[in-house]
Amino acid sequence: MIAAPNFYARQLARPGAVLAPMAGYSDAPMRQLAAEQGALWTVSEMISARGLVSGGDSEKLNLGRPYPGEQGRVVQLFGADSEVLAEAVARAERWFAPAALDLNMGCPVPKIRGRGGACLLQTPEVAYELVRAMKSATALDVSAKIRLGWDHDRSLEVAQGLEAAGAALITVHGRTSAQRYTGEADWDAIARVAAGVKVPVVGSGDVTTPTMARQRARTGVAAVMIGRGAVGNPWIFRALATGQDERPGPVQRARTALRHAELQEQFYADPTGRLTLRPLRKVLPAYLPDFPELRDALVSVVTVQDVRLALRPLLEDPQGRQVAPGGGAAGYAVGHS
Repeated sequence: MIAAPNFYARQLARPGAVLAPMAGYSDAPMRQLAAEQGALWTVSEMISARGLVSGGDSEKLNLGRPYPGEQGRVVQLFGADSEVLAEAVARAERWFAPAALDLNMGCPVPKIRGRGGACLLQTPEVAYELVRAMKSATALDVSAKIRLGWDHDRSLEVAQGLEAAGAALITVHGRTSAQRYTGEADWDAIARVAAGVKVPVVGSGDVTTPTMARQRARTGVAAVMIGRGAVGNPWIFRALATGQDERPGPVQRARTALRHAELQEQFYADPTGRLTLRPLRKVLPAYLPDFPELRDALVSVVTVQDVRLALRPLLEDPQGRQVAPGGGAAGYAVGHS
């Protein structure tokens, strides 16, 4: 599929939610699982614009590289130099075939301070110029993801400036940079932004269940973005796309956890798994939080076979029954979970 303008408007014409960009989480395997379950779109882990332009990265960069046949993936860039960002957009479009480009204005991690991310909230006029530069380099939609502000709420002002600069969509995380991930996301502030600009606004922060997502959607946002609530739970996107809230049983969740590991091995092309499965150690237990006895094995996996062995109590119960939380048996046929 050839990417084209108005991607966001087309996707927002149907129900659903968006997979958030999460460093160390929203890589190709997680994006694939979310997309299969009906995510409106997914967003890559943030990529350094300067890294793309300097030649340190290439079309083989895993952060931006699509999985085979991937569609509906937004590539997120961070940076603070308009010329560099414009060139990075051109390279990202050429190498990664994204559906749209997003500017990160929300990452509060100190190590990128002064190079983009949430620090742009201190100098929003710089961010407006960055959006204009990105738009000059592509016909695709350009969006921005912000927080409420650096240390106080100025989200409406910033969002209006981004809209004037040409942003096709704005995502708002309901915390300031100073808050990091503490406290609660302020959805009243997100609602004020949604009411104060004409472009679609996606709300983000503390959405962990379908019910919560539907409640947040009533604030006037065009959609909600889900981060931590999707880790080990791609079915949250199916629930919001279809209205079917039933969470799969443990056997299906175990099978999906194993498939996640298999996708990880395939994408990173490291059959040893010694590097590629390490990031999954924090993800796999989230598929089966009701089976704490499996956690120790799942957080120490090295290979896909290790994952298979760790999940054997669920995948290969010798009596053909679904194992219940705590190690008992629920008495349901495995195939019906």
